[in-house]
Amino acid sequence: MSVDKHLLEILVCPVTKTPVKMLSKDKLAILNREVEKGTVSYVDGSPVQGPLDEALITDDGRTLYRVSDGIPVMLEEQGISAKQIAGW
Repeated sequence: MSVDKHLLEILVCPVTKTPVKMLSKDKLAILNREVEKGTVSYVDGSPVQGPLDEALITDDGRTLYRVSDGIPVMLEEQGISAKQIAGW
């Protein structure tokens, strides 16, 4: 299930107010490889558990947010810093 186009047009990062877009399939595959290794954590320090089906990324490429069943999880503490993803 994908994020509604109209919703995507108005979503922004809750911290920086930077617009977000869907993460490409290629980048999602890289992210999920790192998640499987156990090297990716949320801003709150908890590990990302299991692969993501979809994710959003800020236009500046710094922060990712998971999408669960078509619903973006836009909570500050649930952001994922792109700095921790090898091969980005």
